Amino acid sequence: MAKQTFKVDPTHTSVDFSVKHMMVSKVKGTFHDFDATIVADPADMTTAEVDFTVDVNSVDTRNDQRDTHLRSGDFFDVENNPKMTFKSTDVKKVGEDQYEIIGDLTIRGTTNQETFKVDFEGSGKDPWGNQVYGFSADGKIKRSDYGLTYNAALETGGVLIGDEIKISIELEATTNTEA
Repeated sequence: MAKQTFKVDPTHTSVDFSVKHMMVSKVKGTFHDFDATIVADPADMTTAEVDFTVDVNSVDTRNDQRDTHLRSGDFFDVENNPKMTFKSTDVKKVGEDQYEIIGDLTIRGTTNQETFKVDFEGSGKDPWGNQVYGFSADGKIKRSDYGLTYNAALETGGVLIGDEIKISIELEATTNTEA
């Protein structure tokens, strides 16, 4: 089968993250605005080329004050760095319907190579003749690797905000099978 372009369905896709808070709990958030271009042979996902862009201004942790702080120069600096991007450089099959996607992640003008574990959840035809594909992706990054170093020491030891960010993406995409 030839390579096809997958169109990401934003209403059935989520880009979420979590980070330790005060060394005892986690704060979770999401990004509402994103876009992706995926080109791959559906019969061989190791051929996938993935370009993912997130509008960091769309960050939502269900707390307006925290979201405003995340948009500031202390964190994402959205005025100067409005987008977070990921461009794949390699895809490896590591198990049945399991892959590792390696690529360049850019946050706040800093680019590092990151690896995301991806599970192919399955596919089927929708009522309009499109082939629908589902994927789950998970990864971990260090925010300090991207210049996101704002923090505060706690009186009891430790820090206010953890360095490790867990990223979770649930993605649904379609290919048009009509000629």
